[in-house]
Amino acid sequence: MEEQAIIDLRSDTVTKPSPEMRRAMAEAEVGDDVYMEDPTVNRLQERAAEIFGREAALFVPSGSMGNLVCIKSLTHHGNEVICEERGHIFNYEMGSMSAIAGTVPRPIYAEDGILTWEMVKKQIRPKIYYRAQTGLISLESTHNMAGGTVYAPQVIDEICDNAHALGIPVHMDGARIFNAAVYLNSDARTLTAKCDTVQFCLSKGLGAPIGSMVTGSREFVEKARVYRKMFGGGMRQVGVLAAAGLIALEKGPQRLIEDHRNARRLAEGLAQIPGIKVNVAKVQTNIVILDIADTGMTSSELSARLKEHRVLANGVTPDTMRMVTHLDVNAEMIEQALEVVARVVRPKTVGCRAR
Repeated sequence: MEEQAIIDLRSDTVTKPSPEMRRAMAEAEVGDDVYMEDPTVNRLQERAAEIFGREAALFVPSGSMGNLVCIKSLTHHGNEVICEERGHIFNYEMGSMSAIAGTVPRPIYAEDGILTWEMVKKQIRPKIYYRAQTGLISLESTHNMAGGTVYAPQVIDEICDNAHALGIPVHMDGARIFNAAVYLNSDARTLTAKCDTVQFCLSKGLGAPIGSMVTGSREFVEKARVYRKMFGGGMRQVGVLAAAGLIALEKGPQRLIEDHRNARRLAEGLAQIPGIKVNVAKVQTNIVILDIADTGMTSSELSARLKEHRVLANGVTPDTMRMVTHLDVNAEMIEQALEVVARVVRPKTVGCRAR
């Protein structure tokens, strides 16, 4: 009997490059990017800038570095950065905004991870010389740990308009901004038009093996290039990576709707399993957050049990887990995963009720 393929729902970062990407990487025209002589990465940067309606763009090794060079380029040491409490820059980037950029996070909890101007304006520091000044507002769309939630365009615009009136820049951590655009039936350029800078990932739902982009003004990108080099991100014949990124950028967004459909089906199926709670109505893109408190297992225990049946998923807290759909998980695999979860959870929930 043929063994079931691994169904990896840990993240959309686990995707493998397509055969087309591998060929493009092998055949890429390259040069030394530190001298800005790599023609393939130059094309990628020009195309990213064009798609986002910006003057320039810069390829970086990771989204975390992309966010860091944006924060460092837009702020001064001692500034505060307003962000959502569960935001990636605050929780999953090793404190780099403080350790390296010299800024202090000012986190705000927001329902569904979506900040509003009413929330933000209360946390902007007064212009008093002995108070740390608000240097930046950072938004995240889609919001990873809030379950892939999406900022409405008018919410972004209101924050940007009011922040700019006070001389405060706005950064968009748009690691999955194309997922947001698909959900809203819009485009990334429109959604982020008023943000000063945008970081987006090529290596998540778009399917490239590595890399992210930062976009903004030409002046910003010149500064960001300096900090990228300072942080160890100056690479040489980077065209072998940029070649995959170009394919991801051109073709990846077109199929994200499939991931969203699969996530919705996954959420609906999980919600029917005793012991698991999922707010299906809040599943907007490709991320599902599930409450497993009533299963009688912690997230680490359930992860281990699922792994025995070749389904991979990560815990967020002892009582919650995250599952993420992507191009390497099809509709049939979603059904298989649901069968495995139901089989693993049922004995535990029955035992809990018996007690």
